[in-house]
Amino acid sequence: MNEIDALELVRTAIWTIIVASGPAVAAAMIVGILIALFQALTQIQEVTLTFVPKIVVALIVMVVTGSFVGGQIYAFTEMVYGRIASGF
Repeated sequence: MNEIDALELVRTAIWTIIVASGPAVAAAMIVGILIALFQALTQIQEVTLTFVPKIVVALIVMVVTGSFVGGQIYAFTEMVYGRIASGF
């Protein structure tokens, strides 16, 4: 294993993390922006109003996109195990 193989493995791992966490993070961010806009317009400053909807939406998105995320992680794992088996 040389530096190029190690960098490619790290790059693929980081990309897999971004793709796997992307849907839940994006949904929570959109809901957070909408809640912040609602709080700014109505001047309601309730702390739980910011956390509970984001958690619920993130959990729903994780349930909906779970097979996609699992497939991405499985593909990465198969790639890593394939490289280990072939000696990189």
